[in-house]
Amino acid sequence: MIVVGMISGTSMDGLDVAAARFAGAESGALTMEPLAARTWEWPSSLRSRLLALLPPAGTTVAEVAQLDELVGRECGRAAASLIASIGDADLVVSHGQTVFHWVSPAGRAEGTLQLGQPAPIVQATGLPVVSDVRARDIAAGGQGAPLAGTLDMLWLRGLGGGAALNLGGIANVTVVTPSGSAVAFDTGPASCLIDAAVTRITGGRSSYDVDGRLAADGSVRADLLDLMLAEPYYALAPPKSTGRELFTLPYVDRFVAQVRPVSDADLVATLTELTARTVADSLDLQPNSRLVVSGGGVHNPVLMARLRALLPDVEVGPSDAYGLSADDKEAYLMALVGYLTWHQVPGVLPGMTGADRPRVLGRVSLGDKPVRLPEPGVEPRILTVVPGSAG
Repeated sequence: MIVVGMISGTSMDGLDVAAARFAGAESGALTMEPLAARTWEWPSSLRSRLLALLPPAGTTVAEVAQLDELVGRECGRAAASLIASIGDADLVVSHGQTVFHWVSPAGRAEGTLQLGQPAPIVQATGLPVVSDVRARDIAAGGQGAPLAGTLDMLWLRGLGGGAALNLGGIANVTVVTPSGSAVAFDTGPASCLIDAAVTRITGGRSSYDVDGRLAADGSVRADLLDLMLAEPYYALAPPKSTGRELFTLPYVDRFVAQVRPVSDADLVATLTELTARTVADSLDLQPNSRLVVSGGGVHNPVLMARLRALLPDVEVGPSDAYGLSADDKEAYLMALVGYLTWHQVPGVLPGMTGADRPRVLGRVSLGDKPVRLPEPGVEPRILTVVPGSAG
């Protein structure tokens, strides 16, 4: 079965789209063959409107409704384009664009909102579409995030354990023991604070710290870092989730106001160290284990160097070395979630998000042709990535 997965993360730097061929739902020994992947750039006006929607900004119902439709149309174009490049597909999975993740003061996820109507995707491709993939887990008492743990746990089992880290806007990790048990959670900010600071510093000329140059030019301000590390979220026990609702520029500014003046380069260096420290502090890895890294942050050499320095006994490297592109892994995750949903298999593994029990994720919008769902599959045990045309 060929499934197209799509996701735009909290960094909002583009829509990641990937297609893969899956098999094994009936046995639980899954295989995934990557076929094609690309990043579909948001039109600049759409990206600007999405960023302007984020808290603490205010908005209107009209703006939310328009963006919901516009994101769906853009997702439809992206999916249709990728499908044309590979010839055919059976299913599309669209995560949409997260604009709000509602977490109570006690740390419980109460709701989440991803924009991107599925109907325009059905219209553009003619295929059934799985969407709204987080809500069912939250309804069952889970955090709804990070869903990356599903792919990571199954994949790392085949690699003998270790941990997987995704450095998007928010950082999330999955830690798998040699026995096969796992936990997944958001550690805190990855690139969201760095990106926001760089965007303001450059007046919008750059939306991220290219090659970590600003961080490399600055020095970590220990006084500012210590204040930020006192954030209560970091002390919460997993499973836990967070988002850009908490980690914003006004949030950073409150800490900056409490210390002597901070230069632009020192601010970016400190925010980069914050990401590295909160990731490293959250991990309890055995010596000689591995940390497989994906997401846009993998291209920041300063951040990667700090992770290696803080985890000296751990092999830290990009997911590309293990068969999955660091830039495309989240889109392949969405494809996997959709494949499981189509086979009526829960898309979250037991104990992963805190739900009362694993649930089948998402809602299905039917395509142009009649469909018959396959017999329900079984709980997956392992995922093997086999070489494909996408590398």
